[in-house]
Amino acid sequence: MARFAGKTIVVTGSGKQKGLGQGILQRFADEGANCVVSDVSIDAEAESVAAELHERGAKVSTIACDVSDPAQCNRLVERSVGAMGSVDIFVNNAGIGFMMKPMLEVDPKDWATVIAVNLSGAFYCTQAAAKAMIAAGKGGRIINIASQAAKTGFPHLPAYVSSKHGMVGLTRATAVELGTHSITVNAVCPNHVTTGLGAQQNEYFSKLLGFDSVEAYLKNTAAKNPMGRPGLPSDTAAACAWLASDDAFYVTGEAINVSGGEEMH
Repeated sequence: MARFAGKTIVVTGSGKQKGLGQGILQRFADEGANCVVSDVSIDAEAESVAAELHERGAKVSTIACDVSDPAQCNRLVERSVGAMGSVDIFVNNAGIGFMMKPMLEVDPKDWATVIAVNLSGAFYCTQAAAKAMIAAGKGGRIINIASQAAKTGFPHLPAYVSSKHGMVGLTRATAVELGTHSITVNAVCPNHVTTGLGAQQNEYFSKLLGFDSVEAYLKNTAAKNPMGRPGLPSDTAAACAWLASDDAFYVTGEAINVSGGEEMH
């Protein structure tokens, strides 16, 4: 079913194989969307993501963007419109979550870096995308990839947790202002998903919590989830596809858990 045929989706932080951004783009490519792969640099890995999407039948463009730089965010949107004709769906997926230290040991530069990418970057991109959508006059969808950490606390991740809580605030504030332009803004809050970033977190927290191996840590994590497994990129991608669809037009300002009910424990 090509429900996104003729529409263009831009996903930041999508240049990694087996990453969350790639999974989101795969879902939209399969449903007919034009796809913009964007990451801090377009390297061989990002090109391979683009090639895989092209094999699925999608029109694909690759555009480098450091989301902590507002000028680059503006250029990302401008180049996406130039290449594809429009930006209809924008997913703020770029993020840093690998700076794991006890709160008392966090360096101010590390704190600033995480906030600059995870929160400020989402704001800069949202602003740029919204301006393009308003100019086009067709409405649009902005989706922020937050986290389970947007609603609860985790040790050794103070900057990450703070940035994701802030992303939910950004979602709600911008949804209020952009609704009059038929632009919805929502956040998706996955639980732990084993991507490249997730693998780093697995290694760190398995040691911190005293597990003998990463496998034992993951088994324990799965056992605590009512659905019996951690999240998959396809789970988040499915939520994004629904939020971008006509069925979700009246849903905005929400932060939707995609976690198998893990937060209920």
